[in-house]
Parts: sequence; C-alpha cells; structure tokens
Amino acid sequence: MQTNENKITYLIKFAELALKGGNRDGFIAVLKRNLVEMLRGTRAHLDVTQGRFYVHCTEENAPAVEDVLCRLIGISGWAKTRTCGKTVGEVLAACVEEGLALREKGIATFKIEARRTDKSFPVNSYVLCCEGGGAVLDAVPGLSVDVKNPQGIIEIEIRERSYIYGNTQKGLGGLPVGTAGRGLLLLSGGIDSPVAGHMMATRGMGIDAVYFHAYPYTSEEARQKVLRLAEIVGRYTMGMRICTVSFTKIQQRIKENSPLPWSTVLLRMAMMEAAERLARRLKCKCLITGESLSQVASQTIENITCTQSRLRLPVMRPLIGIDKDSIIRRAEKIGTYETSILPYQDCCVLFSPPHPVLRGEVKEAGTFYEALELEELITEALRESITEKRGFPG
Repeated sequence: MQTNENKITYLIKFAELALKGGNRDGFIAVLKRNLVEMLRGTRAHLDVTQGRFYVHCTEENAPAVEDVLCRLIGISGWAKTRTCGKTVGEVLAACVEEGLALREKGIATFKIEARRTDKSFPVNSYVLCCEGGGAVLDAVPGLSVDVKNPQGIIEIEIRERSYIYGNTQKGLGGLPVGTAGRGLLLLSGGIDSPVAGHMMATRGMGIDAVYFHAYPYTSEEARQKVLRLAEIVGRYTMGMRICTVSFTKIQQRIKENSPLPWSTVLLRMAMMEAAERLARRLKCKCLITGESLSQVASQTIENITCTQSRLRLPVMRPLIGIDKDSIIRRAEKIGTYETSILPYQDCCVLFSPPHPVLRGEVKEAGTFYEALELEELITEALRESITEKRGFPG
C-alpha cells in the first residue's frame, strides 16, 4: 500500500503478451485502452511501466476496481501491493507486514519469490528471498516456510520502486479484446452460446451478436433474457451490439413447406445465411456459435456440414469438443448460467420436430432449402431488425 492509508495500489501482470515479440507494444496499447475504459467512473488512476500496469485508487473505490480486474481479459493476475523505496530494510519491513496479513487470513505456510528487474539493487533475488523469509519467520510467530506447497506466497518485485504482495488473484488470461477483429455471435437464450462468445473474446475477438426472435411463439420475456445475457457477456467484451431479427415468417414457411424431420436443419441454414449477411454489414470477420459436437440432433457432423454449406465466412465453434458439464462450469464462472436456465425457450426449441434428421446430406439439404425461396423474407427480416447496445464500459 502507499503511504497514505486511504490509498491502494494494484499491480497487474500481463498474460500472453510477453510472447508477441515485435507486436507486443500494439497488444499492450489495446489492453491499456480497454482498462482505461473499464475503469471509468471508479476514480482510479492507471500507471504504465515496462512489463506492468499499476492501478491506484482509494479504499472506497477498491471493490469497483477489483470487479474490473476480475473481468479484464488479457491479464494473468493482479494483486493489492505494498510499495516502498529500494533499500533492503524497507523491503524486509514490507515483507513482515505482508506476513502478518497472511497470518490474519489463517495461512500457516509461505515462501518468498523475488524478481529484481533493477539490477542496481544491492542484493540478488536469491539473497532477497532468504533474507525476506528470515525476517518474516523472526517477526511472525505461527508462520513456517514451505517452498514446495505453500499456502501463501509473498512476492517481491524490484522495479522503479519496490513492490511486495501476497496471494495474487488469477486473471482471465487470453489476449486483449480488440486484437483479433470482430465476430458475430449467434446468441440464444441457452447455456452454450454466451460461453462461446466469452471464449472467443479471450482470444482477442470483439463480439457482436444476433438473436432470432419468433414472436408470438417466443415471448418478450425470452428476448429480455437474451438481452440480459448480452449485458453480462458484454461486460467482459468491451460491450456488444445485439441485433434482434424477427424469424416468425421464415419459420412458418419452413414448417409449412419442408419435410418435418428437416425443419431444424433448414432453420439453422436460414439463420446462418441471415447471420452472414448481417456480419458483413457490421464488418465482422466470422460467425460464432455455441455448437458442441453431437450434443443435440442439429449438431452431428453431417448436420453441421449442412448448416454451414452455403456460407463463405468462417464459423468459429469454441465449444465443439467440450462436454456439457464443463460448459456449465464456465457459464457459472462468467455469471451467465442463472440467466440461461430461466424458463423462456427460444425459437429453435419450440419448433423442434419429434424425430429430426440426424445425418443430413448436403445436396438434399440444399434442394429443400432452395425450394423454400427465403431470400426476400431474410432481406425483410434484416431490414426490420432492431440493434441495441449492451455492456459497454462507462
């Protein structure tokens, strides 16, 4: 902590950016921009140095800052840190303070890790670890050293100042949002698609979304549920635009003019076509879906091949090899699960046939699809779509 007891400093560690070589500065610039935007309204101040960010705030605003750091994609970890001058005595005193804090949390074993970026500091990292550990053992009864499996770690960094901190909080990792273009997420009210959008954001992709609504078969509550999911995911992804597209007429035509077992596959083909046209309008470079292989009838490899057979844009499926339990755990972690399980069904579920085709053939699917003559209906649906913003910082 800083000298003023009401002031707090957070040290922030980058995730994969160290691997980016000559492009590293550009990635750091995007991460800085994202963090500044997310900190708006917290009255926090950001300092940038070689290899680290530091956020300074008051005790009052600390919860808001920590909430931001928990949602910031592109960092490996963060910690509330004590700062002091670059003398051995000051560093050891700060280690003792951190040791006392660990004991107050019920921690019984610890170790010291040191990093000396400033090589002019009078002792090296190994000696600093030894002396820091000795100082803590002498001053904090009840703590013992365990270098292999400690309950707590006190870290020392000697940079432009000395930073001493314990119990680093794990960050979301990944690459800063905005470093990998934009993708259009097919967002339903289910568990999978919000997780898929979040996962692509951790690879640096900005996210927009499309929701296909079939009023009156799907309710306004179902639409509000999807907008809430967009809000939650958007708080990680620097916000998103979400377009609501009415698909009632299209679904009715599919139901009335196609073989019933094929209705889900043909509906997915229509959604993919509409999404691709919308993505080009929004300058998105790919589509993103929450499909997981063989999870439901429309997600067999044959049916997936059918649904994407008329597309030119690539389709990202980050959940394709992930089981349902793992997806649920991810949904719980990012905060979408409780909203996703609210009992408002989307149009895919309501129009599902009792015995859907499981292994569709692309040529047959294309014949059925072309016979529906959906181009004008899709054009009308996109023209009448409603675009809203959700989750934008500030």
